[in-house]
Amino acid sequence: MGARTLQAMTAKEVTQMLLNNEELFILDVRNTDDFDNWKIEGGKIEVVNVPYFDLLDGVDPALDKIPDGKKILVVCAKEGSSKFVGEQIVEAGRNNVYYLEGGMKSWSEYLEPIKVGDLKDGGELYQFVRIGKGCLSYMVISGGEAATVDTLRMTNVFEQFAKDKGAVIKHTIDTHLHADHISGGKLLADKTNAKYWLPPKDATEVVFEYTPLEDDNAITVGNTQIKIQPIYSPGHTIGSTSLIVDDQYLLSGDILFVQSIGRPDLAGKAEDWVGDLRTSLYKTYKSLSEDLIVLPAHFGQHTELGEDGKVAARLGDLYASNPGLNIESEEVFRSAVTDNLPPHPNSYQEIRQTNMGRVKPTEEEQREMEMGPNRCAIHDK
Repeated sequence: MGARTLQAMTAKEVTQMLLNNEELFILDVRNTDDFDNWKIEGGKIEVVNVPYFDLLDGVDPALDKIPDGKKILVVCAKEGSSKFVGEQIVEAGRNNVYYLEGGMKSWSEYLEPIKVGDLKDGGELYQFVRIGKGCLSYMVISGGEAATVDTLRMTNVFEQFAKDKGAVIKHTIDTHLHADHISGGKLLADKTNAKYWLPPKDATEVVFEYTPLEDDNAITVGNTQIKIQPIYSPGHTIGSTSLIVDDQYLLSGDILFVQSIGRPDLAGKAEDWVGDLRTSLYKTYKSLSEDLIVLPAHFGQHTELGEDGKVAARLGDLYASNPGLNIESEEVFRSAVTDNLPPHPNSYQEIRQTNMGRVKPTEEEQREMEMGPNRCAIHDK
C-alpha cells in the first residue's frame, strides 16, 4: 500500500521521473487558460486539468479522472491550492498523493545540470536544462576556471556548481539580448568579478559596462587553452553570435534549435532580419564542420530531450532533418518564417528592458515576467 498522507514532491523529483520515463499522473488545478498556455508534460506523464474553483465543494469531479495505481501529483501556481485539493483526495481514500512543492513557480525555475562531454585537452562542458521553461545554459570548466553561456536568472545555481567543481567563474557570455527570460549573465559577472560579454550590436541601449563579443575575440578558459570562438550569426537578433567551443561544439543561441529555427521578430524587425536569419543558417553555418554538436539556448518540445535529458544534435544531421534548414526558395523561407510566428513570450518587452539594465524589477516581479513557456522558435506545423 502507498502512503495515505499528502506528501511534497520537488521540481527536481518531477524532472527525474520525466527523464527516467516513470509514470506520473498530474492533476493540474489552475484555471484552464493558464493550463492551456503552459503545463508539465513529457515522458510518461499524464496530465488533466480540473480548475480549483470546480473543486471547492468537493473533489468528486476529479476523482473519476484519477487512475488507480499511479503516483498522483496535484499542481497549482504556488502550492496552496494543490495542498487543499491533495488533502481531500487523500481523505477520499487515494494513496501516493503528492503536491508540487512551490507550485509551477518552482517548476519554472528548476535547473538540471547534465554533462555534455569532455573537452580535448582537459575540462568539461555542462548543459543546464530549465526543464519547465525550455531554456538551456552552459558552463565550460577547464584548469580551475569556468565560463557560463546564456546564464539564467538563478545565478546561485551556477555559483554553487562551479564551487563544487573547484572552478572560479571568469567569464559570463550572452549570445544575444534575450527577450523570453531574464539574463543572469551581468549579475553573475558582478558577483564573481568575472568579465561579461555581450554582442555589441545588441548592446546599443544597455546602461552597464560589458565586453564586446565579436568574431576576433577568442575567449580562453583555464590553463588548457579551451577556446570559445565567437561567430557572428544574426537573424534572431541583429547581434546574435554563436560560439564554437573546443572545435567540437556549436552553441547556437536562439538561431538554430534541434527541431526548429529561431524567430526574427522579438525586436519588431521580422521583415528586416529574416534575410540575416537565412544567411546565418544557409551560409555561415553551412560553412562549418558538419561534425559540430549543436547546443541551442532553448528547446521547444519535450521530444527534443535526448539521452539523460540532454538537448544536442550533430550539425550535419540537422541539415538532413530540421525543416527550417531545408527550404530551397528564399521567398518561401521568408514566408514560412514571417507567416508562422508564434505568440510573443510573456512580458517580452519588459524582459528586454530588464536585460538592458533600463528597469530593475523585484525578484517576485521577475518571476511573474518569466512565467509560461519560451517562444523563441518557429516550429514546423
